[in-house]
Amino acid sequence: MTETLSKHERNLSAAIHASTFSRFFIPFGNILLPLVLWLANKKDSAFVDYNGKQALNFQISLLLYSVVLGAISIPFFFGLIPDLFDHGIIQWGNHDPFNGINLFVDWDDFPFGRIWPLGMAGLVPVAIFLINVVYTILATLRTNEGQEFKYPITINFIK
Repeated sequence: MTETLSKHERNLSAAIHASTFSRFFIPFGNILLPLVLWLANKKDSAFVDYNGKQALNFQISLLLYSVVLGAISIPFFFGLIPDLFDHGIIQWGNHDPFNGINLFVDWDDFPFGRIWPLGMAGLVPVAIFLINVVYTILATLRTNEGQEFKYPITINFIK
């Protein structure tokens, strides 16, 4: 920023970024608390307005990525359900719920068997979580120093 920032502006911007950790205590707190802080103070400072938009866009983007990842991984988890019924605990092997349509997936064709798709579906959320924590801490520290911070992999929903 070209103008001199007050301590209040820097602290408020850092608080907006740090408030995204409220998701561990309040459902959707990572969006609600920064939204309230940003809406209450966006007209007072361009620096606070910029950082509020950055924090909200990043959290909304990560929420969108998580929802899409969850939707993509659903077939992998449903692929495990027939094994419970076929030669498993329930012994429902002769029932044909798909009326002759074969939806069987041969897991032996995967290079690492069942571990590969389930492992990918499990590692990506961990990566998203780590990206969220690391970049939120970086944004909090940088904005408290008066620097502008731009999150990676962010879709600009709020302009």
